[in-house]
Amino acid sequence: MNRIDTKGLILRIFTPTIALSLSYLILGNFCNIPHILLFCILGTVILLPMELGVILCASKKENGVYSLKSAFAGQEKLPLWKILITAFVFFGIAGLLSAFVAPIENHIFAEMRAMILKNLPAGFDWTNFEYLKSFSRPMLILTCIYYGIFNALIAPVTEELFFRGYLTSHYKRQSSFLPIFIAVLFSLYHFWLPFHNVFRILVFAPVAYVAYQKKNLYISICFHCLCNLFSVVSFALQTL
Repeated sequence: MNRIDTKGLILRIFTPTIALSLSYLILGNFCNIPHILLFCILGTVILLPMELGVILCASKKENGVYSLKSAFAGQEKLPLWKILITAFVFFGIAGLLSAFVAPIENHIFAEMRAMILKNLPAGFDWTNFEYLKSFSRPMLILTCIYYGIFNALIAPVTEELFFRGYLTSHYKRQSSFLPIFIAVLFSLYHFWLPFHNVFRILVFAPVAYVAYQKKNLYISICFHCLCNLFSVVSFALQTL
């Protein structure tokens, strides 16, 4: 197994998200579709291929074939019911944090967020539902479908394979603090959502730690998909 040092870890994490964020920022100024749809399309063609490409290339070096095997290094089986129960318990905790922590963080950064969005086209504010409803209903339905597939399935699965799978198992400094460290970097890598880092860390660090201790990636995959599915449903209900 090829071990990753800290510099290699940082490069692997932030190169894809910088490429995505810059592309989104540039193209968003000329966008005539909902910006959240643009972001999901760019994520599909830029972010996810880069992350999956790292895993595939690592698997080729380690096992001789292109596969996702490197993301599952050191993983152990766990009964499905235990995986689901653990994921739902942490999902419930995430719900409590969204009710108590997220509003405080939103309040702290409200002025800074408003100042930044003031200098950007309206579409960059994904909570600007008045702007979204200026698009035709078929376009909004397409946006919700694509957003649902991308954000509730493809993106969280890929990110978990990349962060909690490949990066965590291949980092050279293995310790009980490692999943927390990776969770912090995972939160910071969300350049397009810069004002929710405390909430994201508090939500993802505990489940990342448990998944690391249990050596079962499916715990964090299920949890991540649940969280993002909730966001998708909330978005669709307010948009359609």
